[in-house]
Amino acid sequence: MKKSEIYKRLYKDYSKKYLDKILISAFFSILVAGSTSSIAWLLDPAIKKLFIDKDQSLIFLIPILIIIAFTTKGLSLYFAKATMIGVGEEVKKKLQFDMTKSLILADTQIIDKKHSGKFISNLTYDVTHVTNLLSHALLTLFKDSLTLIGLLFVMFTQNWELALISIIMIPLAGLSAKSLGKRVGKVTTQAQEKSGYLTTYLVELFKNHKLIKIFQKENYENSRANLYLEQLKDKNKKIQVVFVRMSPIMETLTGIMIAILIFYSGKLMAQNKLDINNFFSFLAAMMLAYQPVRSLSTLNMVLNQGLSAASRILPIIDNKNKINDLESSEVLNVNKANINFKDVKFSYNEEENKVLDQINLNFEGGKMTSLVGHSGSGKSTILNLIPRFYDIESGDILIDDQSIYKTKIKSLRNNISLVSQETTLFDDTIRNNIKYAKDDATDDEIKEVAELSYCDEFIDLLPNKYDTIIGENGIRLSGGEKQRISIARAMMKKSSIILLDEATSSLDSETESKIQEALSILTKNRTTIVIAHRLSTILNSNNIYVIDSGKIVANGRHEDLIKNSELYKNFYEKQIQK
Repeated sequence: MKKSEIYKRLYKDYSKKYLDKILISAFFSILVAGSTSSIAWLLDPAIKKLFIDKDQSLIFLIPILIIIAFTTKGLSLYFAKATMIGVGEEVKKKLQFDMTKSLILADTQIIDKKHSGKFISNLTYDVTHVTNLLSHALLTLFKDSLTLIGLLFVMFTQNWELALISIIMIPLAGLSAKSLGKRVGKVTTQAQEKSGYLTTYLVELFKNHKLIKIFQKENYENSRANLYLEQLKDKNKKIQVVFVRMSPIMETLTGIMIAILIFYSGKLMAQNKLDINNFFSFLAAMMLAYQPVRSLSTLNMVLNQGLSAASRILPIIDNKNKINDLESSEVLNVNKANINFKDVKFSYNEEENKVLDQINLNFEGGKMTSLVGHSGSGKSTILNLIPRFYDIESGDILIDDQSIYKTKIKSLRNNISLVSQETTLFDDTIRNNIKYAKDDATDDEIKEVAELSYCDEFIDLLPNKYDTIIGENGIRLSGGEKQRISIARAMMKKSSIILLDEATSSLDSETESKIQEALSILTKNRTTIVIAHRLSTILNSNNIYVIDSGKIVANGRHEDLIKNSELYKNFYEKQIQK
């Protein structure tokens, strides 16, 4: 995106709404500029009347006016900053909400490609820089530009020749800042990337803490942590170094200006073209102008940081999903919940081989159908295609003779529940995790599904019962307990179609038995599609599809496949031997 496009977008979507507050801040900035200029201007009569002419008539008035000027400046500066801080925080929240919303609404295929650490870094690191651009930078532009104009006016009223000499410093400082600003933008991008890597690593530390302990990798992980932190430190250090480079430049320019002014002022005084009171008033104005010139000179670097960050954030917000409703899409009407795959082809990337190669499947309504095959054969992909987590390349998928691609996505997913091997729970109460499927679920409904899924057996033993916080992804619960909550949640939804993705894998026999009983209640008289490593759990399936390299190689009941499918027979015999 071009700089002009970024500015327009940020104004239209994030700043325009707060234009009234920005104008209020601008008003207080005018007061800051006026009071600062008046301080320098008051030195002229103070020196002339009080010290040169020894006129005592203004001995009280001038000090009072100076106090008023400083107080006005302080209060105005406070209100200007406080107003823009409020604007900045509102903009920050809106940016973070838009990014989070984009993440929530994104297609699964897009999420698969995202780097979680980089996204979190975008959400925190980059948003902060954009907020600085829209609040701090804007306030600086208002306040310091107006202050500089006011002080230049005072300087010109004292001596226009000296004022012209002083003005030379402004473009010199600006040119220096321009070159440094580009460097800041580049290094900021690099720092954001390193921040993303660090965030991802920290998430992995939390997730894999037990693994680190059992393999005694503390020293190794300490080394990795030190490396990530060292890289981030180097980039942040470079940013700060670039900023402080302005200090010697500004100090040198200021020193040169003062030296020239003293030299030239001495000449003018010798020629009686400049009074001492004019000189001191001018010098005060020039010294007061030092701070706004310095701020404005570094403004370019802040702008480059913000623009660089915005160029990374806005594409995330603008992300367009490929999986959408058609204008002609209709509500899915489910009766028997028959599901048919017709000549379906699918691959995750165009460069990859077909995960599914023109397959035809029939999942009979109200019955259980199982999928069997080697890892990577396409079983999970079939499940992911039914709720349209991904869209097929060609062919069609029908539910009760209605193409899922011509029905509203919301109505499609309303009729589907998913229970997977990797149980997903939230760091919340057991109650809220169960009712996630139905916001208005009553306590009686929650207890009913908890009993049917055998969750009540362990919930009753917890100190806070249904109000127990289960921790991040249910860390305080066992695998079987988490799975039962997942089943209870699916029961609460009362969907016509149930997808079970290896829901009982990695469980002990006793726990598996409980979960199988819960699953039998969940799937009764519902269209159920099961992926299972343990063939013992699917022996009673109405139909079993054997999949190999994205193709259907056999189907039938267990007894038929034992006789007719060598691949299925091998699967079964290997498990029996175990």
